[in-house]
Parts: sequence; structure tokens; C-alpha cells
Amino acid sequence: MAKPSRKRTTKKAAPAERDAAAFGRSRLAQVRLRDDEVRALERVMRTLDLTSTSDALREGLKLLAKEAAEVGAAEEIRAFYGEQPAPLPAGVAEPSDSELAAADDMRW
Repeated sequence: MAKPSRKRTTKKAAPAERDAAAFGRSRLAQVRLRDDEVRALERVMRTLDLTSTSDALREGLKLLAKEAAEVGAAEEIRAFYGEQPAPLPAGVAEPSDSELAAADDMRW
């Protein structure tokens, strides 16, 4: 008696697996938020039209990474110039004391 032929099928990746393949490996991270932080996160998500907590937290991490890069660059500049101030770009005048005071008094 002949065996029925079996047709091999390739298994399709689940949507999450396809996303991981497209964007690289991902890891699960947990965060504990206070009630006020959750409310702030929800406001941010509504304002920025973010569809998930993960999207909102990823955007926050991007901002933190940018800020960390800026702090690192400032530290490198300070280390390079030491005690002397970094030179101003060509064509930029030194600010006056009144301009510096006005900048200190600004409110955002």
C-alpha cells in the first residue's frame, strides 16, 4: 500500500517575529510607575497620538539618549579646553552682562 504524499509547507512567522526580524532583536523591560507618572504618560500619549506605552517609552528613551550625547559632547569640550573658555564661532560676539542677565531671567 502506497503512502499518501505529504506536501511540505513552510511555516509563516508570526507578526511579532516578522517585526523583530525587521527591526532587530528586542528585549522586554519592566518599569514601575507611580500614579502621577502613569497619568502624565497617558497625557503624553494622547497629545502625541502614540498608540502604545511601548511607543511612548521608546520616544522618551530617544530623548534621553540625545540629552546624554549632548552632555557627553559638553564634557569633551570642557576637558579639551580645560580652564580656558571655549572660543566663540567666527562672527559671534561675546554676550554682554545685561544679555546674560536677561537670558537668566527668561521664562519658558
